[in-house]
Amino acid sequence: MNKRIALVLGSGGARGYAHIGVIDEVVSRGYEIVAISGCSMGALVGGVFAAGQMEGYRKWVSELAYFDVLKLIDVTWSPLGAMRADKVMDRLEGLIGDVLIEDLPIPLTTVATDLDRQREVWFQSGPLLQAIRASIAVPGIITPVRLNDQILVDGGLMNPLPIIPTVSARTDLVLAVNATAQSHQPVSLEELLPKDEAAQEQAREAELEAQGKGFSKWVRERAQRMFNGPQDEDEGPTKDASNKHKRAAERAWSKLDIMLASFEITQGALAKYKIAGYPPDILVEIPKTVCGAYEFHRADALIRLGRHLAIQALDRYEGKGGVRGEDGQEMVSEPATGKPAN
Repeated sequence: MNKRIALVLGSGGARGYAHIGVIDEVVSRGYEIVAISGCSMGALVGGVFAAGQMEGYRKWVSELAYFDVLKLIDVTWSPLGAMRADKVMDRLEGLIGDVLIEDLPIPLTTVATDLDRQREVWFQSGPLLQAIRASIAVPGIITPVRLNDQILVDGGLMNPLPIIPTVSARTDLVLAVNATAQSHQPVSLEELLPKDEAAQEQAREAELEAQGKGFSKWVRERAQRMFNGPQDEDEGPTKDASNKHKRAAERAWSKLDIMLASFEITQGALAKYKIAGYPPDILVEIPKTVCGAYEFHRADALIRLGRHLAIQALDRYEGKGGVRGEDGQEMVSEPATGKPAN
């Protein structure tokens, strides 16, 4: 069987590290990756892989600890976003250089959103770093990219799982990774990992929490100071205990929490529609409850999770002798560099 495969790598914040593990398993089985479409973290990981720099990127992110991640946060007081992401992009530039998408050995499409015109923008040529930066610009969190007369933000705003760009690729199958998958009940990363790996991850997280270095709590406290106004501060003692309890519960959800949760709910719903409209041959689903979108210190465990879930999905597909049902059918699309998708 010809093993030409197209990869669709969805958005999902830190959960996008799982894309690395999926790629590891796909390559180890001898599949030839001939096309990649990615959004947000999927665009970043897909771009790094297409540029041939996955090992350097894996080494870097796997060594990031709690406060290494915090050092990458470059706060700005721009009304368009809280972070510039310059430090992250500088590290990426050191890895992949000033490469053009059309010069990559693997055809790549990254997806962003034109905020003014409310439409998708596909990058299939032009500077790779610019395309990645536009695709990861989470609205309100990371400042947008201005390109010509466009204001570009995260592609996940409209298309968190960009399957359509791979439809016209001449492949034997399409594998999509949905990193915003909804689950009937919350499931943790440890519950999905093999037992021996899960025990190691639980011990690691417990040790760090015991040392008082809980990353989520640290980020939440500082995010509240950044995003919440003076009206959200404690108003001091009150005779109404029930009202005080209610206000404490409300403060537990900062404005950042609300923004990220709302964005992820929308992404999860949109991804389901994309899957229903263009079902991939193989679907790997990373439940959004496995970790927070900003827990970038958990790269190693998320990479292992991606590979573990890819093994299960590929075993199911290969066990059925799967062959793409409409192989060879070509659908035409003509998006260009920084141009809106038709």
